[in-house]
This record gives sequence, structure tokens and C-alpha cells, in this order.
Amino acid sequence: MRAVIQRVERASVEVSGEVVGSCGSGYLVLLGVGHADDEATAEKLWKKICNLRIFADDAGKTNFALKDVGGGVLIVSQFTLFANCRHGNRPSFTDAAGAEQATRLYEHVCALAEHDLGQERVGRGIFGADMRVSLVNDGPFTVVLDTDSL
Repeated sequence: MRAVIQRVERASVEVSGEVVGSCGSGYLVLLGVGHADDEATAEKLWKKICNLRIFADDAGKTNFALKDVGGGVLIVSQFTLFANCRHGNRPSFTDAAGAEQATRLYEHVCALAEHDLGQERVGRGIFGADMRVSLVNDGPFTVVLDTDSL
């Protein structure tokens, strides 16, 4: 699995002009699923995301995680994180998991987030939909995670 985590002041996702998910201060997580990923991979990734200490303490050091600051998350599926651009200029997405597997694991990560943070602090996109994501990046602070290297 791959994730791009952006620390945000707020983020939202729209489908057909309607906001379907949002969060206040916390993370926007763009989440991609690969062929080799399973529930254990999803749990490993969520644990890392949830425990990332990228919020500043009183001394300005990044010592606080989501739970420490009462932060939320907006999780958006993003198969394009598995783009393969090695040949030519048109990306191939054959490294991304198929819709059934990717949906299952996306939903699993969202359920893990809701369990740890509370349902009211977790926003979701709609898997497979044409989405418009808006955010106010805090920092900016962006972290890229790949479970192959965790």
C-alpha cells in the first residue's frame, strides 16, 4: 500500500458538487492499494499513519500524533499512486490492485481509523468516483509511505 499524508487545517472531497467527506485539523490521506496488499498490510499502514508524530508540541518539535491533538482524517482512494511511468509518457496502472481488492482494503483502513479515532473524526471519499479534493495544507507538511519500505 502507498499513502500520501498531508497535514491539513481542513480538507474536503466533493462528488458531483456535493461534499461527501471532510475533516478539520488532521490528515488528508491519499491511499493506493497494490496487488500484494492484504488486511495485515492495511493494519500496518494505518498503525504507522495513526502514530506519526508530525504535530508540533509547545517547543515547536514534531512530537504529537493524531490522538494527541484530537485530529481527524479524510481518506481518499487514489489508485494513481501505483502509476508506472518507466516506459513512455503515458502512465500504466497495472500495478494497482483491482477494484474488489482495493475497495475491501480501502474500507478496512477507514474502519480502522473509525475504531481508533471515532467515526465523527473520519471522512471518506467514494471509491471509484470522480472526486474533487480541497485542502488547506498545514506547514506544508507531507509524508509519503510505502508499506514495502516500512
